[in-house]
Amino acid sequence: MHTINYDSKKSIRGAFGEELAHIGEQNKNIVALDADLSGSTQTKIFAKQFPERFFDVGIAEQDLITTALGLSLEGKIPFAATFAVFATGRAYDQIRNSVCYQNGNVKIIGAHGGITVGEDGASHQALEDVSLMRGLPGMTVIVPADYEQTRQAVRYAAEYNGPVYIRLSRINVPDIYDSDYVFNPSRADILKTGSDVTLLTYGDITCEVLKAAEILEKNGINAEVINLPVIKPLDCGTIISSVEKTGLAVTIENHSIIGGLGSAVCECLSETSPHKVIRIGVNDCFGQSGKPDELLKYYGIDALSIANRIIELKK
Repeated sequence: MHTINYDSKKSIRGAFGEELAHIGEQNKNIVALDADLSGSTQTKIFAKQFPERFFDVGIAEQDLITTALGLSLEGKIPFAATFAVFATGRAYDQIRNSVCYQNGNVKIIGAHGGITVGEDGASHQALEDVSLMRGLPGMTVIVPADYEQTRQAVRYAAEYNGPVYIRLSRINVPDIYDSDYVFNPSRADILKTGSDVTLLTYGDITCEVLKAAEILEKNGINAEVINLPVIKPLDCGTIISSVEKTGLAVTIENHSIIGGLGSAVCECLSETSPHKVIRIGVNDCFGQSGKPDELLKYYGIDALSIANRIIELKK
């Protein structure tokens, strides 16, 4: 991690598209599929470079997944991309019974995760996708926080043999990691050490949590910030070690508080080291149309709202 310039932002989706094309040059078995959204998911970069290895199945997400599985059974490494809400919702049966049941080597890319989709509204804002995917046997779930972490996560997924779900955001985000960063699927990243509270997060709001930690510091609260890019399998060891030190865990996610990181952390701690867990996220409701910054504030997952919630908890 380096000093973060919050005003300079990059596209996580762009990182995916660029890295997919890059590794496609090195491995001829990599193929890309899309469901009529290649401009949004950025598979268009791969399609332009390798048109013979790109397949647009149209608005047919079930076909997207089963076609990807078929290609994997022939030795290909398929990356199947569409919006997260469609990838995990419309094609859940195919992911469960076709991909995971056979431990298929399929990489599912769910773009536009969370309320930061913005004006497209509730129908396009996946708030249950992490819950759906982490409940599937054999599924690895990755939610990268910035450009560099996304790039390395895509490379890892290509090299890993088995089903992987990678959730990407629509909004651009600041660089949290520099070129020295090395993605480790087995370890969470401690972005800031602290002693008063453990803040656990992932994805595009990691920068909001880091900003919240700065606000807390000014209010005399020393927060430890942990980014968990791999939600499944979860690095329980780092979580337990931190929470046993601070005594309080707060999970913050651009997802429903049910079934996502908050649930995963509760499961982890309750079995081995029971401590209080506060879950901050979308409270069992749908999203709505609005600008991403407005929605983050409305649902209480912007930096100031997060900080104020914790200040109240620590009184």
